[in-house]
Amino acid sequence: MEISLRDWFVTRWKKYFDGAELPIAFYYTNREEAAPPAKTPVGHRCIIAALSQVRRGKSLRFDAGSVGCGGAKRYLGFSEEIMQDFEYFLSTGIPGKLSGERYKKSPALVKEMMAKAQAFPAPAKFIVFKRWDALKEADDPEAVIFFAPPDVISGLFTLANFDEVEPNGVFSPFAAGCGSIVQYPYLERDSERPRAVLGLFDVSARAHVLTDVFTFSVPMQKFRRMIENMDASFLVTPSWGKVRKRMA
Repeated sequence: MEISLRDWFVTRWKKYFDGAELPIAFYYTNREEAAPPAKTPVGHRCIIAALSQVRRGKSLRFDAGSVGCGGAKRYLGFSEEIMQDFEYFLSTGIPGKLSGERYKKSPALVKEMMAKAQAFPAPAKFIVFKRWDALKEADDPEAVIFFAPPDVISGLFTLANFDEVEPNGVFSPFAAGCGSIVQYPYLERDSERPRAVLGLFDVSARAHVLTDVFTFSVPMQKFRRMIENMDASFLVTPSWGKVRKRMA
């Protein structure tokens, strides 16, 4: 990670989004020294909740044993397993046996969705999360994740589309909270035209953030372009100045 790029963005972020929360970044590695280990959870733990520490500046590394949710293990690439009766869990449930989340209309629809779902194996033993200003030269981030309110999201959305011909430089797939911040941006990183991912619409994950917070995740290749475009974009206009003033 180029320290000059890290610091350049921090300066520009303060200039155009003063007071807004810095993003966090993630990458895969086999280096134990890359970050302190996350505590092994007792029972279920949503990764969105665990990342609140990273948002406050504490770097963490997770492995399959420290990810406290079966779904997160899959969406972070540590497991290919899907819980038994998942198609019922996500939809109608099974009376007397399993409560259904009712996020999908029927078990059949869930099965069809999962048959088309993309997945990936984690390329290393650990996934490391660090706040942007904590990145070191030895770090190699795959993507950045903003936890942000609508005004900040509007700026990021517009910046992500600044150098795009097509109107969908940002997309919002149906996904678990962790899927929208890790799985989808990770899968986008090698595409010919990587897109940003608007997320955290997962009702189950929303209890772990403030009411006005959503996520905006960007593959590093695209994020570099966004940084390079900041000073030439709408961010220097009076229109953004009005929004920035309200944010402050």
